[in-house]
Amino acid sequence: MATKVRSGSAAAIVAALLLPPLGVFLHQGITPSFWAAVALTILGFIPGMAFALFTVLKPRPTLAF
Repeated sequence: MATKVRSGSAAAIVAALLLPPLGVFLHQGITPSFWAAVALTILGFIPGMAFALFTVLKPRPTLAF
């Protein structure tokens, strides 16, 4: 199981720039977002990178109890 990196960490941001699916994987693990990053990177590097950066940099919703 992948260790999830906190939102916007330097490792996830650098990975999203160099290899977009890796950045999403480090941030969320294998989720539908990871597969979307893979598909977008196959279609074109720039769309994959933009999606990965958006996914890594957006704030995660917090649960209020």
